Amino acid sequence: MRISDKWQDYCLIDTADGERLERWGNVTLIRPDPQIIWKCRGAAPEWNSAHAKYNRSSSGGGSWDYRRKLPESWQISYGELNFLVKPTGFKHTGLFPEQAVNWDYCMNEIRAAGRPINVLNLFAYTGGATLACAAAGASVCHCDAVKGMVDWARTNAKLSGLSDKPIRWIVDDAAKFIAREIRRGTRYDGIILDPPSYGRGTNGEMWKLEDNIYDLMMMVTQLLSDKPLFILLNSYTTGLSASVMSYLLQMTVGQRFDIDVISEEIGLPVKQTGMALPCGSTAIVRFK
Repeated sequence: MRISDKWQDYCLIDTADGERLERWGNVTLIRPDPQIIWKCRGAAPEWNSAHAKYNRSSSGGGSWDYRRKLPESWQISYGELNFLVKPTGFKHTGLFPEQAVNWDYCMNEIRAAGRPINVLNLFAYTGGATLACAAAGASVCHCDAVKGMVDWARTNAKLSGLSDKPIRWIVDDAAKFIAREIRRGTRYDGIILDPPSYGRGTNGEMWKLEDNIYDLMMMVTQLLSDKPLFILLNSYTTGLSASVMSYLLQMTVGQRFDIDVISEEIGLPVKQTGMALPCGSTAIVRFK
């Protein structure tokens, strides 16, 4: 497992009974996580003093129970990157801290390349990977189907002092945007994908990962430059395990390029136990 263990402003304090106890800056939150099937919780006092807890509804969705006063939004940092976080109606905060290990990977690869690098970030959410690549010196195209997420990512870029970097902000369906980029002859040295399990495009198109990811990856191969640097594919979907992603990438990207694929779980260290919580998987294509 590759672990995001360099955070200062975030801490996964404890896990138990289907819940995470987390510190985001100076704010402590309790959020549900269905893979936490163990019931023993540690003695961390933050369980009883958390600012808010997200409670799932039996009819779907859920809501926050605010136990202490907290700001509408606040900032946290990861190295030179700054992010606006806030509780949303879907339990999320606008940031997936386990992805920091992937940000580090992309930054290291871009800085070591010794040449201009053009990166496409698809399903780009609030821009963690976009900011990391831009800070490392790459030109970045940030694409997400939700305008509010792109606006949030632009705010994060401003907070990180990256507003003047070469970042294209695109609100569009990923597959439609890829098709247009292919027709335009645009090519990328690095491509990052963080597709949802389910979703809808800008015009209500239904997305289901298992049904669409093969065709999407076949399209993605047409966007690669003659000297590609990396492809990074994330999965939070149970059926798209690390091994499945590795096989998929060999059967798509590997049909055109000579590649190695590294595919592992990513996770977060748990302060109370000293163990690590798995938080999805990432497959990384390295080009020979």
